[in-house]
This record gives sequence, C-alpha cells and structure tokens, in this order.
Amino acid sequence: MADASFASATIRPEEAAHFGALAADWWDPKGSSAMLHRLNPVRLAFLREAIDLHWGGDVRSVKPLVGKSALDVGCGAGLLCEPLARLGAKVTGVDAAEENIGAATAHAEGVGLDIDYRHGELGSLGLGTFYLVTSMEVIEHVADKQAFVSQLAAHLAPGGLMVLSTPNRTLASRAIMIGAAEGLGAIPKGTHHWDDFITPDELGELLAEAGLQMGEPKGISWRPSQGLHLSDDLALNYIVTARAA
Repeated sequence: MADASFASATIRPEEAAHFGALAADWWDPKGSSAMLHRLNPVRLAFLREAIDLHWGGDVRSVKPLVGKSALDVGCGAGLLCEPLARLGAKVTGVDAAEENIGAATAHAEGVGLDIDYRHGELGSLGLGTFYLVTSMEVIEHVADKQAFVSQLAAHLAPGGLMVLSTPNRTLASRAIMIGAAEGLGAIPKGTHHWDDFITPDELGELLAEAGLQMGEPKGISWRPSQGLHLSDDLALNYIVTARAA
C-alpha cells in the first residue's frame, strides 16, 4: 500500500520507476491502486479528527483547512492532495516519479482543483513551510529515513501539524501485505520490502531526532467483515501525528 515513490536526499531510482509505471492507472478504483482507494477514506477519517483537535476547529465545517497551506510528500497521482484541497487547503504535492506528477496535474485540472504539483527531491525545491505536512505510505520506500524525516520537519511551520502513515515491521505485516496481498495481486508485486518497514518506536525516535513529538499511533487494520479500518491494533499498519516538541 504505497502512496508514493519519494525519497529524501537519495531517491531510490527503482522505487520511482515502480510507482511511475503505475501512474496512468492510479485513479482507477479497480486498477493497480485499488487498495489505496480503499485506504484513503480511513486515512482521511484520522486526518480530519487530527485537524479538528489540533486547531480546535468546528467539527461541522466542510472546509476546516481554509487559510492553511498543506504539503503532501510522496503524493503519487494526488489521491490525498485532492481531498485536502476540498477541505480548503492551498495544497502542494511532491513526488519523485515525474509520471505521477503528470497524472496528478491532469486529474486535478479535470476536476477543477488548483493544486501545485512538483517533481523532485523535497529539499531542493525551495517550497518553504506549511501548516499541514502529510506523507502517507512513503517512509518505508526511503533509503535515508532520518534525512527524510528531517526534511519533513524543516517544512513544518511553527504550530503546524504533521501526519504520517506506514506499515509496521511485524510478522503479520509480512504475511498479509507481502505474502497475501502482493502474492494474490491485491497490491502490485515488488511494492513493499519488509526490511524497510519501521516500528512505531523507531518512527518516534526518528521524529524526536528531528525535534518533533509523535502522538499516540492508531492502527489501520483489515478484516473480511470490515475491510480496512482504524483500530487499536498496530500490527499491520499505523498512522500518527507529530508536532514540534
């Protein structure tokens, strides 16, 4: 369940090529990114609650991000950028695969959304800081994870909110996400490398090193009767907030 191919100081060319090859199919809910389409509402539910809690907004508002800038790093073809724009944010999306940026730009234009998409390494784009920084299913594809987290932190404005999601490195994630999901074709083969998954404790340490404090992680679980859903079970995948320590 990877939403991007972005790395920080050292983009992995094979990762960018893997996800770039999926660009044309990204917006097809029954295509190779079907799992992301199922995952996106779960991430958005967590994200909306985190936004309301962080800024004390009106939970009834349909545009809680009006007046705020948002950066999605490893944006793929824009599955998260577009909902953020509809929530009122001025959105910038960054990805390592040029094909993804092309697909994202075309789709946003087609639905009438003004989103600034950029291709390249985050640290070289001179984008400044943002009130909201997100990076979903990305850090597991990055070679230098500490450099990547530090770049994310450098783009977070004072008082801002960061939200990250990633698979946990457990026997369950290896069996389900790689053995079952990739083995049965629910996720394209070669998407995940289990050794690159990181645990919540490891992510907390990376964030602390970058001057950020991680919130309580929430699991993203899967059951046949529920599909993907937020859970207290962190074994498969988890999503967290971070803010300045």
